Amino acid sequence: MRLKAMPPFRLMIAVALMLTPLLVALALAVKSEALTSGLAALVGFLPLLGAGMALRIHQREAAALADYAVRLSDAGNPAPPVGQPVALGGLVAAVARLHRAAARRTESVQAQLDANDSILDALHDPLVVMDASRQVTRANLAARDLFGDKVLGRDLASTLRNPKVLEAVDAVLRGGATRVIEFTLPVPVERTFEAQVKPFQRSLPAADPPHDSVDGAVAPPAPAPQIARMAILTLHDVTAARRSEQMRADFIANASHELRTPLSSLLGFIETLQGPARDDPDAQERFLAIMHDQASRMSRLVNDLLSLSRIELDEHMPPSGRVDVLDELENVIAALEIKAAQRRIRLILDAPEGLPRVVGDDDQLTQVFQNLVSNAIKYTREDSDVTVSVALVDGSSVGFAGLPAAGRRAGRTGAAMVSVSVRDQGDGIARTHLPRLTERFYRVDAARSRAMGGTGLGLAIVKHILNRHRGRLTIESEVGVGSAFTVYLPAADELADAAARRKAG
Repeated sequence: MRLKAMPPFRLMIAVALMLTPLLVALALAVKSEALTSGLAALVGFLPLLGAGMALRIHQREAAALADYAVRLSDAGNPAPPVGQPVALGGLVAAVARLHRAAARRTESVQAQLDANDSILDALHDPLVVMDASRQVTRANLAARDLFGDKVLGRDLASTLRNPKVLEAVDAVLRGGATRVIEFTLPVPVERTFEAQVKPFQRSLPAADPPHDSVDGAVAPPAPAPQIARMAILTLHDVTAARRSEQMRADFIANASHELRTPLSSLLGFIETLQGPARDDPDAQERFLAIMHDQASRMSRLVNDLLSLSRIELDEHMPPSGRVDVLDELENVIAALEIKAAQRRIRLILDAPEGLPRVVGDDDQLTQVFQNLVSNAIKYTREDSDVTVSVALVDGSSVGFAGLPAAGRRAGRTGAAMVSVSVRDQGDGIARTHLPRLTERFYRVDAARSRAMGGTGLGLAIVKHILNRHRGRLTIESEVGVGSAFTVYLPAADELADAAARRKAG
């Protein structure tokens, strides 16, 4: 709004004092009849006119300067008023210099803020800043990846519904000291965080006074800045550490349990070879063959345990690669054809053209397909078929609503999934066993599984790999007919990937 500027009161008093002697002299001259009243009025009117013009010019110049200052604060770099006298020109130049200095300071502050944002976004740990009402005012890139972009401007409770964390934040906002707690986020994959809530005070700038003040009134002093209490929440992912501890405990427990039988067998055969069968070549050959099978089983068991431990360690970190499912399946089928041919089993791959790639780790997905196809070869009937079917499906049918925030920003949107179904023609599995098939060392027929060289960890490995890939596994089986194990994997957004590559190039 354009400011109205009145001439200063002291300037009007000075003009009145200058004109008073002239008006008094004219009045005396008229009284003594030295001048006629008409001539005296004319002589008195001209100085009054000049004084009025001077005050009017001053008012216009002051208003132009005030308007220029307002436009500087609003528009940034307006043209200065034209036709001003030397004195006003110097004042205009001084105001312009003051504005440029303020603009440089503003740019410096903005550059520092941008640098701070870049530093915060480069942090590996999520960081969230909340005001006194627990509204999120700032969140770095890691926090937005974890909670989504909608975390800003909302109550923390709408995003992070953990009572322990919210209680710690409220206690700090009420004036408490720093709190450190540990909590778990169960979805999409269980992750453990160490949360630190620290108090933080911030000075809030006072509001600018309004421009449209009353003419001649002195602007009221700006109110003092207010001190706002805030809280900084940082999350440190300790999932790997906790899983390492659990992994060591599980490995010891599983190894001690599953290795006890083959170790006992080996010790028994060694004692037999050292004793009664010392001089019996036929018994030695038979026992050595059994010992070789037991040692091989122990080796497979240890390898599967180590593989499972590595997978569980990285389960909370989703992959970012792109995998062609058909290429991986063709390689797996080619590698297992000899094993299938030994039991006269035909491996059939049924897949349409134009399937999108999936988001995943190619080595781990190869392990998933190899475990499923290998199981189907083991348990299907001889001289039958194992069919591997691939299709593009709607993920909502298996409860998949899309990848989290980090995946969306990388171009992985929507709920499209690629399904891979491995169907055999075996004896089938009773319904009572289906919910427990992915447990470690769970076997429907333990003796048959061990005889076929199984360790009882294949489906557990499949489950944990799919958890890391945000995938799904369904099992359908009918006794006497066969079983179908179907894997669902999130499809990659090829258009977004291509756009990202063009932008990077």
